[in-house]
Amino acid sequence: MENQAKRSKQSSSSSGSRRSLKRKLDEEFEDDRKVSSHEDLAPEVRTQVEILESTFSSTEADRASAKRAIHVLSELAKNEEIVNVVVDCGAVPALVKHLQVPSLGIEGDGGEMPYEHEVEKGSAFTLGLLAIKPEHQQLIVDAGALPHLVDLLKRHRNAQNSRAVNGVIRRAADAITNLAHENSSIKSRVRIEGGIPPLVELLEFVDSKVQRAAAGALRTLAFKNDENKNQIVECNALPILILMLRSEDTAIHYEAVGVIGNLVHSSPHIKKDVLLAGALQPVIGLLSSSCSESQREAALLLGQFAATDTDCKIHIVQRGAVPPLIEMLESPDAQLREMSAFALGRLAQDTHNQAGIAHCGGIIPLLKLLDSKNGSLQHNAAFALYGLADNEDNVADLVKVGGVQMLQDGEFIVQPTRDCVAKTLKRLEEKIHGRVLGYLLYLMRVGEKVIQRRVALALAHLCSPDDQKTIFIDNNGLELLLELLESTNLKHQRDGSVALCKLANKASSLSPIDAAPPSPTPQVYLGEQYVNNSTLSDVTFLVEGKRFYAHRICLLASSDAFRAMFDGGYRERDAKDIEIPNIPWNVFELMMRYIYTGSVDVNMDVAQDLLRAADQYLLEGLKRLCEYAIAQGISVENVSLMFELSEAFNALSLRNACILFILEKFDKLSVMPWYSHLIQRILPETRTYFVRALNRPIQADL
Repeated sequence: MENQAKRSKQSSSSSGSRRSLKRKLDEEFEDDRKVSSHEDLAPEVRTQVEILESTFSSTEADRASAKRAIHVLSELAKNEEIVNVVVDCGAVPALVKHLQVPSLGIEGDGGEMPYEHEVEKGSAFTLGLLAIKPEHQQLIVDAGALPHLVDLLKRHRNAQNSRAVNGVIRRAADAITNLAHENSSIKSRVRIEGGIPPLVELLEFVDSKVQRAAAGALRTLAFKNDENKNQIVECNALPILILMLRSEDTAIHYEAVGVIGNLVHSSPHIKKDVLLAGALQPVIGLLSSSCSESQREAALLLGQFAATDTDCKIHIVQRGAVPPLIEMLESPDAQLREMSAFALGRLAQDTHNQAGIAHCGGIIPLLKLLDSKNGSLQHNAAFALYGLADNEDNVADLVKVGGVQMLQDGEFIVQPTRDCVAKTLKRLEEKIHGRVLGYLLYLMRVGEKVIQRRVALALAHLCSPDDQKTIFIDNNGLELLLELLESTNLKHQRDGSVALCKLANKASSLSPIDAAPPSPTPQVYLGEQYVNNSTLSDVTFLVEGKRFYAHRICLLASSDAFRAMFDGGYRERDAKDIEIPNIPWNVFELMMRYIYTGSVDVNMDVAQDLLRAADQYLLEGLKRLCEYAIAQGISVENVSLMFELSEAFNALSLRNACILFILEKFDKLSVMPWYSHLIQRILPETRTYFVRALNRPIQADL
């Protein structure tokens, strides 16, 4: 059976290998077929290039042949995989040649050029397709394309307005756009060749497609090129661009706002010119465009307008930008959400704007964006909230909607966002006093239960230690947090546990878990040498059948239990030998060592027995030492038993240590089946602990 299984497995493996090999061979064949197919196209491309090289004349036959050849090449160039073949076969010089108009020969019909503008338009279009690949941009420019493309931009000056003229101008502008895309040297070459003035002139062209193409080219040329920006402005482009912002044609106002955005970027002097030219209101209007890309560009531009100028921040809000920006925060388009959050973050650097953004409903959508998986979007939202938190009027609104918990619980992608959120929480903390605190306390008294809880949770993290008693004892905040511990909602339980931990840490700079007990009350100690020493011994204890020598004077000074034993009416009063039936020798010896010296090393192995003995003989100092030692060993597995131990021997420090451990280790304990029962058991003592801790006088810093 095993061999059969092995053969079956081998057969399956072999079959899988064959399929894998077949798939690999198929893929290689497909790749080879593509290469072969592309190589098969090379002769066709060369044929068309040869036609172009031999038909540069004004005869109708040559013009028709050139037009057909260019059409074939343009169809091939639409496929990015074939573009390299077209370029490698020498198409670029031939196409550049046909950007020019050949001289009219004797066959010219009445002085008219056959297929006027059509051949040049096709050449410009095809070169634009080839320029989509960055590696071909410089090749086309080096072949001399730019001067001819710039000349084509001026065709309308010497020709009747026709579809053919419009087409060639548009294709020339598009080709310049593709050549200059992310190529700083070519952007500058376009300026040097005189391309910017005719493009600016075309912004007023009657054909909307030409306007759009010219704006698209200017947008590309202006991006990160200061000389180009300055020349565009010097050519008086701003007035017409601002008119285009108001166009009902979404394609036109999209390109216009894009040009202005690139002009303004990192150019404060141009930003000033743009605002003086009246761009602000049209840009705000684009926030309500039906084109999401125009909305995005408008939001970005408003953020740039608001970057440094305080007056401009105020004017943007006064002119109605906030409601559409807030609406954009809930758009399904992530880029739109990102840019609107960016703009609101810039606007939120002004005090009155902060209140206005919150009043218009900006807080909740910004908080929701903290859950985004997009790092930039998340950061823009966090920065906007940081601005809003600077205004006292917004603090309660942030708290009411659970903003503090969302800021604390968020999973932030980049460190700057984490830093920004930390600063926001710190900013909120600094404002929890005076009228802000008064309003929050009012909400905690009269608000809906969910708001009361959010306020209590926020104040546990943000309030000053000086205000803890007022908030959590006098205004019932403690009960709200304890109710969360009892909730069946895991998130509520966790929030309550974390808040109570924070409260405990603020209430006491040293917790029972971390702090060793103080030195016992000063008293007279006989010293180590008298422990179990018969010298001057006046009382003997019988422990496990062995004698332990002691001294009444030392025992009487140590605790009320021994004073009652020797001074009261107990039978041990006059006895010389006193039997100790319930304490092991090693434990009794440690107890007596503590009585004689005031200190003892408490080993975990004997800590519980020693605690029992210390409780029996009312040795409070020893008890605290034992509690501290036991507390170091509290774990998820034994915390329930440790709490029982603390109750059995009235070990207050140990009990408090257990309570704090249970609150701190919520994530590990909450999965235990007995967790709910444990919470019910500790709740009364938890309340007692916090009431005592919060009523403790605040000690001034030394």
